[in-house]
Order: sequence, then C-alpha cells, then structure tokens
Amino acid sequence: MNKRQVIVTLTCLFLGIKLSMAEERPNVIVVMADDLGYADLGSYGQRVIQTPNLDQMAAEGVRFTDCYSGAPVCAPARSVLMTGQHTGHTTVRGNFGKGGVKGLGGGEGSVPLKADDNCLAQVMKDAGYVTVSRTPVFNPI
Repeated sequence: MNKRQVIVTLTCLFLGIKLSMAEERPNVIVVMADDLGYADLGSYGQRVIQTPNLDQMAAEGVRFTDCYSGAPVCAPARSVLMTGQHTGHTTVRGNFGKGGVKGLGGGEGSVPLKADDNCLAQVMKDAGYVTVSRTPVFNPI
C-alpha cells in the first residue's frame, strides 16, 4: 500500500466512511471551526445559540461524539486534519512561524502549506470525488 492509499484509508476511517467502488458514494463535508466547543451546537445540546443548518446535517448524517484535535492552536490543528500528518511532520506547527508570509489572513508570520503537501482534497479527488473549498479568510485583527 502506498502513502496516498494509506492516507485515504485512514482519512476515511477517521471520517466514519467506508469507501466502496459502488456508483453512489457518500457526500463528505468537513467543517473546521476554531474555538467551537462540544456543546456549542444544537445537535449536541446547545439551547441558546441556534445552529439549524448544522443540526440538520447532524440529523441526516453521521454525528461524532468523541474526537481530539491534532494541536492545541488553530493553524496546526487545521494542517493536521487536512494533511493527515501529526504535528511532528506537518509543515504548519504553530500559528506563526519562522519563514512565514504576510497577508494570508493571519497576518505576518502565517505559515501556509507547501505546494507539494498532500491534502485531503487531493486524496478525495484521486478517489473519484469532486471537491469544493469554501475557506473564508477572516482576520479579526
């Protein structure tokens, strides 16, 4: 099994998906939200803040009740999720770093993934999925 096949397999296991060669494959939606706690969504018990769209997705799909973040801060946590690598191997190991670039939504020092980093979107494309990225750039500073 090559590296790409291992990443696809582990990613799919992580997402609770069993890949098959059937014509119809499950839709996969990855939502990455910084600082979102377990009980911040209605589908997990939130009563004050309303999250009807996410609650509907949870009702119609797979709902996870146990998980861990790959890192204690947002940038490497996203990198770990999207590359399948642990923080010792991923390009992004902190929110800001040496060799970072200016103007990527996080300000000066943001460390982007490298062009040759193997990401979930490419792995899914290679497995026959059509991928769409909806990544908003948000800089509260």
